[in-house]
Amino acid sequence: MNLRDLKYLVAVADLRHFGRAADACFVSQPTLSTQIRKLEEFLGVTLIERNNRQVLLTATGEKIVARARIVLREADQLVRLARQASDPLGGEFRLGVIPTVAPYLLPRMLPALRMRFPELEVQLVEAQTSVITRELRLGHLDAIILALPLLEEGVRSEGLYDEPFYLAVPESDPLARQAAVRAEDLAHRQVLLLEDGHCLRDQALDVCTQVGAVENLNFSATSIETLRHMVVAGIGVTLIPELARQDSDGMRYVPFEGAGPQRRIGLAWRSTSTRELLLGPLAELVRVAVSASLGPADRCRVL
Repeated sequence: MNLRDLKYLVAVADLRHFGRAADACFVSQPTLSTQIRKLEEFLGVTLIERNNRQVLLTATGEKIVARARIVLREADQLVRLARQASDPLGGEFRLGVIPTVAPYLLPRMLPALRMRFPELEVQLVEAQTSVITRELRLGHLDAIILALPLLEEGVRSEGLYDEPFYLAVPESDPLARQAAVRAEDLAHRQVLLLEDGHCLRDQALDVCTQVGAVENLNFSATSIETLRHMVVAGIGVTLIPELARQDSDGMRYVPFEGAGPQRRIGLAWRSTSTRELLLGPLAELVRVAVSASLGPADRCRVL
């Protein structure tokens, strides 16, 4: 038994098709099938039920695939640990970022990241909180940037910056003429929100609940950009994080009085991570990049 055969087995389990699994593993289908049969002979059990219509794992096969995933993940960590020992600030680094942060933070930080760590090969994944958190837990990501708090066993985090929300309103809205708004100004107003799964949606809903605003149930957006276009079209108002503000004809961003609603953006990683030497400098680089991009009227607070 070897790691290659376990990779073949996991590919078949994921794709439920020998041909596609062989393509994914860059081998011929007969080679993959032969190696899996040899694995079954070595283990003395049938792992896969084969017929002309579908590929099914046996009950024992399901259990062995689950273990194989762990073995392959640990083997990958072993190789990565060895490579990082020779260059802890280089090599492959997989970073996940939530969609309401990625388009606005990454352009600010990536140039400095490339300059600071020229040997670092950064692989970026943009996905919702639940996805990147799961990928972090499974070892598919080295770190993630998201809204805190993150209550996940075996995961550490630290804050990067506190980002206030602005009320985005059409120019024709009476609130557009105010220098600042109170949360209470949203009472009984219908607010446009992102679709389920976005943490920004949950944060905006919290604000709505506190002040008596309600969600506009006739529409939910997939991105901040869609929300912005809907506001410009006069469909309603919404909450926009400060770093996501972009000038648009037909709308205005109005700050909240006082502290106002805000969110904390942070960096999270597994407590067993092998990239500890990189994470501290990475966090500081993000803070410096955000701080350098702020204007005198901005309210974002770098931690």
